[in-house]
Amino acid sequence: MTPARPRRADGARPRRRTSYGVKSAPYAFLLPAALLFALFFALPIGYALWLSLHKVEVEGLGLGRNARHEVWAGIGNYTDALTDSELLHGALRVLGYGAIVIPVMLGLALLFALLLDTERVRLTPFTRLAIFLPYAVPGVIAALLWGFLYLQDVSPFYFVLDKLGLPQPDLLDGGPLYLALSNIAVWGGTGFNMIVIYTSLRAIPAEVHEAAKLDGCSQLQIALRIKIPMVAPSLVLTFFFSIIATLQVFSEPSTLKPLTNSVSTTWSPLMKVYQDAFGKGDINSAAATAVIIAVVTLVLSFGFLRAANSRTKKEATR
Repeated sequence: MTPARPRRADGARPRRRTSYGVKSAPYAFLLPAALLFALFFALPIGYALWLSLHKVEVEGLGLGRNARHEVWAGIGNYTDALTDSELLHGALRVLGYGAIVIPVMLGLALLFALLLDTERVRLTPFTRLAIFLPYAVPGVIAALLWGFLYLQDVSPFYFVLDKLGLPQPDLLDGGPLYLALSNIAVWGGTGFNMIVIYTSLRAIPAEVHEAAKLDGCSQLQIALRIKIPMVAPSLVLTFFFSIIATLQVFSEPSTLKPLTNSVSTTWSPLMKVYQDAFGKGDINSAAATAVIIAVVTLVLSFGFLRAANSRTKKEATR
């Protein structure tokens, strides 16, 4: 005989939990996130793709009710965007900008993280906060602050240089403009990357440091041979984020544009998207350019991560 099912205090049998409710519970928890993803990520991307494949045709003077209507353009907008010299020049400017920002920013972040991880550093929490604090300043505000420091008429730096009789270079014109823009990005982004690398350094077991010290390794040898190889995944992650941020540079040159004539309305690819959409009113061309930028960012990011993963696997098999 099968044993009777236990009864509750009121005499009723306990309800058996259905397998359907158990299986559907994870989907119920994921539903809010899926809805937000669809509304604010997937739907805008789909709409941008739809816009990029159409164009607006104007009949007559364009004054009638149905004088302007959208028609199928195919890849015409993409062809026009890829053959546009302004987009190419903007991409080259961003490459030069990234060649300065990424090595300097990640190098400083790694250096600060290694210094904070040493035992002799005092006031580590305050120093860590001081390095990270510029990241909390919004990019537009940071660009405004540095922009006024770059202006010769109001900057205290130029006043000191004038009193000392030293040359006063114009940082908002020509080649120095790249250094001026890069300085803003480095000042604001070093703290975030430093925190990521420093967190990985703190996760290294203390036994590793003790064994290296017993072997007679100096702090420099420990940093070069132990710490940096062990935080390589964090360096890959910060480099990945830096590539994306560089390709999407917009706020710094846009904020400095009213202060100098050296920054055009199409200085970066994203600025060209903004100019096409809201300056010229050609939202279809702007959508095509935005899709091209997204695809290039995806390809570069995927290629870098794949190369980094393959190298990690090769080193693990040795």
